[in-house]
Amino acid sequence: MSTPGTVIECKAAVAWEPGKPLKITTVKVHPPKDHEVRIKMLYAGVCHTDWSYLYHGGQQDWPFPLVLGHEGAGVVESVGPQVTKVSPGDQVIPLFLPECGTCAQCRSGKTNMCRNNWAQSQKGVMADGTSRVSCNQQQVYQFLGVSCLSQYTVVSDAAVARIRADAPLETVCLLGCGVSTGYGAALNAAKVQRGSTCAVFGLGAVGLAAVVGCRAAGASRIIAVDSNSQKTKKALALGATEFINPQEPHKKPVQDQLREMTSGGVDYALECTGDVSSMAQALESTVEAWGVCVVAGCTEPLRIHGDQLLMGRTIKGTYFGGWRGASDLPGLVDKYMKNKKDLSLETFITKRLRLEDVNTALQLLRSGDSPVRG
Repeated sequence: MSTPGTVIECKAAVAWEPGKPLKITTVKVHPPKDHEVRIKMLYAGVCHTDWSYLYHGGQQDWPFPLVLGHEGAGVVESVGPQVTKVSPGDQVIPLFLPECGTCAQCRSGKTNMCRNNWAQSQKGVMADGTSRVSCNQQQVYQFLGVSCLSQYTVVSDAAVARIRADAPLETVCLLGCGVSTGYGAALNAAKVQRGSTCAVFGLGAVGLAAVVGCRAAGASRIIAVDSNSQKTKKALALGATEFINPQEPHKKPVQDQLREMTSGGVDYALECTGDVSSMAQALESTVEAWGVCVVAGCTEPLRIHGDQLLMGRTIKGTYFGGWRGASDLPGLVDKYMKNKKDLSLETFITKRLRLEDVNTALQLLRSGDSPVRG
């Protein structure tokens, strides 16, 4: 049956209310409108942001019901009027951070923080203020303008990256969020230099990808920090040179240990846990005068001592690793296809699950056995 221009009924993992398990529900995905693209989603991952939104979103008046998911890959099913960037049949990665090329941020060349339809996507709707997903005549909101935990979804044409036709979507879907964020935190935000010393706090997908980024930049020492010692082997396999568990009995706080290990502090600290206390520790672990701390995820107030900055340290944040999605992701896919050991995407896959098992995936994510792809 031809689907372009028609309403498609399909399965989606719907969050009907905050704090409750997702329900696999039959939804209607409506045709794309102007500058919109409908995608048949084939692979998706779960991210801590999905979990956080589900279990804490209701406290911030974020909309429900909604379809979660912002890291995935699929094939263009159809396009709306005025779409020129992609065509039906193209392999694509949807983007939770768009790249329109025309807003002030995009034109500046200084940032990837595109503001195309930003306010609307944060409300779970498209540019016209409505969602393209419904169930029993009720609007179902779209998470970050993506909602890839659905068999079909509709995104803005500014929020899609066309990638090569021979790329394995099962692995390159990881570039939709976690791996790109950590990898870019090291290369784009910290700008790690060859021969430098780095510390990576937190070894989820983002932290492990930060380790890979430090390795790619030629860091001489990469000290991985995580409270789960079972992650040691994977961190070392991806390029870490040492491992610290801050919860094991030690005489000194982890930042003091790092300063002692490195004769004054690390050149770069990449904070990938999202925990504000860890962020302060990461900053304090850097060397005076030129130490750089990059925060890859934070939603809570951060309190630091001013003298940490007065002594010449820098703290900065990064969103999506600084990548411009439509422009940069195709190149990352090409790099992976040229030498799959460079990004080691397969190493990040711990479980392969069906859409019906999405709640199991979220539980595994929360327990630390992550990332999960389905």
